[in-house]
Amino acid sequence: MARSVASSRAPPLTAAEIQARVLYRDGLILVIDKPAGLAVHAGPSKAPNLEECFDALRFGLPRPPALAHRLDADTSGVLVLGRHPKALSKLGRLFSGRDTEKVYWAVVRGAPPADHGTFDQKLLKVNTRQGWSVKVSDKGQIAVTRYKVLGRGSGMTWLELRPETGRTHQIRVHCAAAGCPVIADRLYGEAEPGAMLHLQARAIVLPLSKAKPAVAVTAPPPVHMLEALQACGFSPST
Repeated sequence: MARSVASSRAPPLTAAEIQARVLYRDGLILVIDKPAGLAVHAGPSKAPNLEECFDALRFGLPRPPALAHRLDADTSGVLVLGRHPKALSKLGRLFSGRDTEKVYWAVVRGAPPADHGTFDQKLLKVNTRQGWSVKVSDKGQIAVTRYKVLGRGSGMTWLELRPETGRTHQIRVHCAAAGCPVIADRLYGEAEPGAMLHLQARAIVLPLSKAKPAVAVTAPPPVHMLEALQACGFSPST
């Protein structure tokens, strides 16, 4: 169950807080707005995680929802949950078949080489004494990320990114390899005291049924990215 790893402590978000983050709900799925800085599931450290909050998202069903995919702990934005085993099976086929459309926003230091283009360096996950990371390598897996510049500020750029593959840390490594690391990326750029990673899973499109329009869900920009986004031309009213 969602709280089995830490049943003696309170979830990191209250029932009201996690319910307020629901962006979309139907009989099959929930889409929530994941906060930055919170892991989606329990890792080796058994630190507080989002799964501990899922009991508050039953909305009348006998069991809590479960993760249909993952986001990095430091990344905010749209996260899809399946409400029952049949839904999770359907979502698993969608994600494994790359039938979903994902859109990310990032604010990066510097700028990519052009106003739009494609990052296609192969990526390899490597283990080190300090843990693991991902690097560009000819020995790695194919990874493709399409990008477009949405705005520019002083020493920074606002990007829309559409990953066509789902490699671990794909967007972060591709941006860093292009000379424009995501702001506050402690792994592939520079840690910035007091700042959180400026990467958001902005939107997702899920073709759940051939008989109905695809489900499209967009998350609002996270508060910790607003100042940089506005410096690059973003307006909350647009």
